[in-house]
Amino acid sequence: MTKQHLPVRGIHLCVEVTGNPAALPLLLIHALGADKSTWQEVAPAFADTHHVYAPDMRGFGESDRPGSYSFQEMRDDVLGLLDAIGAEHADMIGHSMGGTVAWLVAEAQPKRIARLVVEDSPPPRQGARLPRTPPAEPPGEVPFDWQALLAIAAQVQDPDPAWWDQIPEVTAPVLMLAGGRDSHVPQNLFSEVLALLPNASVKEIPVGHHIHREAPSEFIAAAAPFLSP
Repeated sequence: MTKQHLPVRGIHLCVEVTGNPAALPLLLIHALGADKSTWQEVAPAFADTHHVYAPDMRGFGESDRPGSYSFQEMRDDVLGLLDAIGAEHADMIGHSMGGTVAWLVAEAQPKRIARLVVEDSPPPRQGARLPRTPPAEPPGEVPFDWQALLAIAAQVQDPDPAWWDQIPEVTAPVLMLAGGRDSHVPQNLFSEVLALLPNASVKEIPVGHHIHREAPSEFIAAAAPFLSP
């Protein structure tokens, strides 16, 4: 495993890279408040079949904190990262915030995504709510830019309607992993996405929102075959 600080759109993203350099890239996009380390337990399962890239998104982990944060900025960062590594297309796994970023990438440039796994993260839809509204100031020292958390949380509460309307633009096969009734995410949205995407499927792993953390073996058992070349 190597750590790289890659220039992307005027900032530097810190990326952990592992796996087979000759294989298709696989991007692992973390959740709000997390960083690239969240994937350490499951990333080795993809190392033989993929060249695995786990970035810290802007404002998180060891990446730059430019002060400007949104799902759109992160979408463009991912597209810029693909350009930086010379990848015409890639597989992608996104969890929560990272799932939304992945949806937006797949909507904006469908040909760049070969296969998509979203972990308990249907596209944001008007009326969704966070389990709790974050305070204006962090409760203590946090390992990320609190302004990034506030900006993303505000967009979750009031998403652009186009993000849902553009779901049919996604052409990649999609596997949606649903966390079940213990998740705060409205689980009915997965079936609504299925009605809009003919090449999508959903699998419930009923451990709540953090599937790859709470049930890594089940996560790998679902995602690895789906992403196998």
